[in-house]
Amino acid sequence: MDKKDIRSLSRAELEAELLSLGEKRFRAAQVYKWVAGGAESFDEMTNIPKALRDRLEELYFIPTVKIVRKLVSGIDETVKYLYELYDGEHIESVVMKYNHGYTVCISTQVGCRMGCSFCASGQNGLFRNLLPSEMLAQVVKAGTDNGVRISNVVLMGMGEPLDNFDNVKKFLQLVSDEEGPGIGYRHISLSTSGVVPGIYKLGELNYPITLSISLHAPFDDIRSEMMKVNRRWNIDELLHACRDYQKITGRRISFEYAMIRGKNDTEACAKRLAEILKGIMCHVNLIPVNPVKENDYVKSDGKALKQFADKLNSLGINTTVRRTLGSDIEASCGQLRRKFENKGGEENEGLQ
Repeated sequence: MDKKDIRSLSRAELEAELLSLGEKRFRAAQVYKWVAGGAESFDEMTNIPKALRDRLEELYFIPTVKIVRKLVSGIDETVKYLYELYDGEHIESVVMKYNHGYTVCISTQVGCRMGCSFCASGQNGLFRNLLPSEMLAQVVKAGTDNGVRISNVVLMGMGEPLDNFDNVKKFLQLVSDEEGPGIGYRHISLSTSGVVPGIYKLGELNYPITLSISLHAPFDDIRSEMMKVNRRWNIDELLHACRDYQKITGRRISFEYAMIRGKNDTEACAKRLAEILKGIMCHVNLIPVNPVKENDYVKSDGKALKQFADKLNSLGINTTVRRTLGSDIEASCGQLRRKFENKGGEENEGLQ
């Protein structure tokens, strides 16, 4: 596509573009407000002269997310979306209701190259990176479609955020802009499987976001079997990067740990996990693993979860078990997209 992506432009960039077209600064402010606010076509910009709208249509496009499937949980009001992008690719987002407000979990890539064995998102590999505008569109659509204000964003959907670093960096700037969604950095969490160079680069930015590490095992042999990324950057390298990140930012790090029966939920794993996290200001989030048909993983039962959490807490590691949301609609990312595409777009079960 020869047209420029206007929604990925910052206010300053958009102003420079419109000034170069001979427009006034106030027009740039008007256009930016429309684009950042969720306009999906230039025709919606009713306070912009038609001649300028036509010119913008010639030069730019507004990437949107079209709702293909929408599933609403009958248990906890979690909403899961399957979106179609401008080029026909599909991604997923999840909106979750908490006491403190609404959180949207967004995708950063179409597919994923990390190939973690417990994750549905990467089973078919990476198709492409998402544009900053496509990440922003997920946040805006979540709010407008549900009629709520989104207060928190989690980059924990399809894709590895640090494998799409530059676009994610730009998204963080756009989503926190007061003239846009205005979601502050402290209300944003970014999850990585352990792309060590990306953690260092993120630390250099020193944005006060929450860094979440998908750890899932305290021993290299177990983690390498579950997560290919560990064969490139092992646990020691990963935790060294985490310590450096924390020195710069002063922010607590969250460690995600998918509990798999008989694999990583033993007392030995709990003791080793406490040892390697010693000295890091952190929180461990235990997650019963989601079933994926390509493996035979079974989630740890309630007793094992409690014992593991109790052991870590007794050893000084703040630990909780994640509350399961949207269990009746397969709310973990990747499952709906794969089901939809494997059935050629004919999957309609459970739709709202």
